[in-house]
Amino acid sequence: MSGPLNGLKVLDIATVYAAPFAAALLGDYGAEVIKIEIPGKGDPVRGFQPMKYDESIPWATVSRNKKMITLDLRKEKGQEVFLKLLANQDVLFENFRPGTLEKWGITMERIRQANPNIIIVRVSGYGQTGPKRELAGFGTSATAFSGYTYITGEPDRPPLSPPISLVDYVTGLFATIGAIVALYHRDVYGGEGQEIDVSLYESMFRMMEVLVASYDQLGIIMERRGSDNSLAVPVGIFQTADKKWMVLTTSTDRTFYRLAELMGRAEMVTDPRYSTNKAREERRAELMSLVEEWIGSFNAKELQELCDQNGVPISPVYSIKDIFNDPQYQSRQSIIEVEHATLGKVKLPGVVPKFSKTPGTVRKTGASLGEHNVEVFSQLGFSREEIELLKKEGII
Repeated sequence: MSGPLNGLKVLDIATVYAAPFAAALLGDYGAEVIKIEIPGKGDPVRGFQPMKYDESIPWATVSRNKKMITLDLRKEKGQEVFLKLLANQDVLFENFRPGTLEKWGITMERIRQANPNIIIVRVSGYGQTGPKRELAGFGTSATAFSGYTYITGEPDRPPLSPPISLVDYVTGLFATIGAIVALYHRDVYGGEGQEIDVSLYESMFRMMEVLVASYDQLGIIMERRGSDNSLAVPVGIFQTADKKWMVLTTSTDRTFYRLAELMGRAEMVTDPRYSTNKAREERRAELMSLVEEWIGSFNAKELQELCDQNGVPISPVYSIKDIFNDPQYQSRQSIIEVEHATLGKVKLPGVVPKFSKTPGTVRKTGASLGEHNVEVFSQLGFSREEIELLKKEGII
């Protein structure tokens, strides 16, 4: 074990992505993470495509750095084992629909009796309070509810949902932040254990701050603008002469001045019609057309070299194949290899961020269902015979 959180104990009873992603991040940083799954079924991600040798590729990555045990939390005997396990944990992640744990009999009071100082991170679609608290919380609907879907896509086409589980990963980041901040408050200032209420929609909504203030102060409702969606001009995705897609940004006046000089339009630097972003915003269509024509006159490689040499931020629009071949990814170990019992070596994203003194690690991919039952339950004091009996009774 290594990493800045070495010694931290985390219990993950959540499913699918958001909360399990948060637990996996803590595992990357050195925490010991134990994940509880329903006996005989496991997390739904185990059945997610794509598959190889009947093994889920998503499961192999999203459940990295976790010990897997099975335990039926709906049964009283399973709850007794759960509370015993909970006693020496630092953080608990759960993402059941609000009220579910209480309906089973796992109340906050029982959890606090078992461990008064534990940090409980509760992830749900709409939060633990409010009129929508008991609604099913799924990423696609929560993204739409946050306002993000409305502004995504081309102006003459329907809104687009993100092609990855973006809201789950963003929510996982906020859940991780919440857990670490609560631990800091507990361990540095002697504060009490507390519950962290993280909702999917609010995690996305937090990033919409400019839209909120703009509507409040000016009544602006941001509409879909495709790739031309930046507050800076010119910014967008353009195609080169060799049919490669490149993304260009001029998010400051200084970067625009460099671009103007590179394009042979140095007069724009002092021309009041172009010298400020506010002025350029009023001439967006004109500037976008000029940049499109200019970029279209170069091959991607020579354009990249020219812009890099002159401090103009431009980048190829990478596919995953491009990423695997890029020396920047390779030099920073952005992609690592980890052994999997069935799949062999599996490539996964590396640990982010990188620590100079206590680097995190990825020690294992997603484990098999109940792989660590004997290890974990033996540490709780259960004998082999008792573990076998729990298995026969369907508790584990």
